[in-house]
Amino acid sequence: MSRVAIIGAGPSGLAVLRAFESARQQGADIPELVCYERQADWGGLWNYTWRTGLDQHGEPVHGSMYRYLWSNGPKECLEFADYSFEAHFGRPIPSYPPRAVLQHYIAGRVERAGVRCHVRFNTMVKRVTCSADSPRFTVSVRDLLTDAHSTEEFDYVINASGHFSTPNVPDFPGLELFPGRVLHAHDFRDACEFAGKDLLVIGASYSAEDIGIQCHKYGAKSVTFSYRTRPMGFAWPDGCTERPLLTKVVGRTAHFRDGSTREVDAIVLCTGYLHHYPWLPDDLRLGGRNRLYPPGLYKGIFWDALPGLMYIGAQDQYYTFNMFDAQAWYARDVVLGRIALPDAAVRQADIAKWVSREEAVTDAFDAIDYQTGYVRELLDATDYPPLDVDHVAQLFKEWEHHKMENILTYRDRSYPSVLTGTRAPPHHTVWMQALDDSLDAFLATPATS
Repeated sequence: MSRVAIIGAGPSGLAVLRAFESARQQGADIPELVCYERQADWGGLWNYTWRTGLDQHGEPVHGSMYRYLWSNGPKECLEFADYSFEAHFGRPIPSYPPRAVLQHYIAGRVERAGVRCHVRFNTMVKRVTCSADSPRFTVSVRDLLTDAHSTEEFDYVINASGHFSTPNVPDFPGLELFPGRVLHAHDFRDACEFAGKDLLVIGASYSAEDIGIQCHKYGAKSVTFSYRTRPMGFAWPDGCTERPLLTKVVGRTAHFRDGSTREVDAIVLCTGYLHHYPWLPDDLRLGGRNRLYPPGLYKGIFWDALPGLMYIGAQDQYYTFNMFDAQAWYARDVVLGRIALPDAAVRQADIAKWVSREEAVTDAFDAIDYQTGYVRELLDATDYPPLDVDHVAQLFKEWEHHKMENILTYRDRSYPSVLTGTRAPPHHTVWMQALDDSLDAFLATPATS
């Protein structure tokens, strides 16, 4: 029997476990699966920890999750095709759930599938090697509870650890002397920390947008967004503004490229994350910037120079949970021999085609269409349950329009499920007034007079 190592039990790794379990339930002989998870429970980045820096085992904290995070896209765009939100919660729920609700949904599917037996929790992968004279991989791990180290051999390795854990931290002149708080989004935990303060957020992508608006919601005096290339361009509320890139900091005064200045009390670097897989050798390690199609991965999954190594969820993302499923089902079918990989020349031509298409993407709507085409190609090759990706793309585009209309109210919108057709009910509290992000508060039925 062949053996498959899966690194990480977040949404990507759990998608792999679910894919193999689906095949097993249909009568297929599946390989032995060993999923290594460094945390004490599954869920990956959807688990919240107050810790920053090093964890209780002396290892770098993996999680970048913070309190009061709500989905920044409609749940209808990330629904598993084989497990609707309505099925999980027993009723329709609003379109923009908080973190705890999404964590509950992710865990519910795999708990029902009975795949926990494959996961070794509190186990950190330290090294993966593959010698030139053997097709097998050697995986070395550390048991974080006992500090015992061990190694095992596998026929395949699926790297599903995510790529939002190692911060990209630029430097700016004077930052080392800034008398206030400086942190990367990776270490951001609670917007209440910045109540009454003038906050500078450096970055112009999703984390900058969300952290800045969270801080505004929880009482920041002002939020200044500093962008490198172009402003986000939302209709910002009073107290929020955009400035070109920070050039230097003198005391508490931030200086920007357009010559303007701003007095600030704290600085949050929302400057992205690095592909960082220290357990992989240089010749197997994905690098470069976060992009829709990482060069070197056939079908966005298989390490071209050694296709027995696979990556799940390694690209920039509009689609999330259901794209991880699409990748996992495709990877599973290659392992099971249902899909034969072509030779190196064909693989490289296919990679070049997708990279070229990505370079022609000019805006968010192009990017949505691009990733829709990518997901469709994977789904068409497997037995994944039907998923109307064109409908998903339509919802993504509506979401983009709603954000531009009002960055503070787009989470109050409702969308129909692509699976059931049921339109989500409105939340009992508008998002700007919903200060409790717990599962119980979100699912509570409002009192009637």
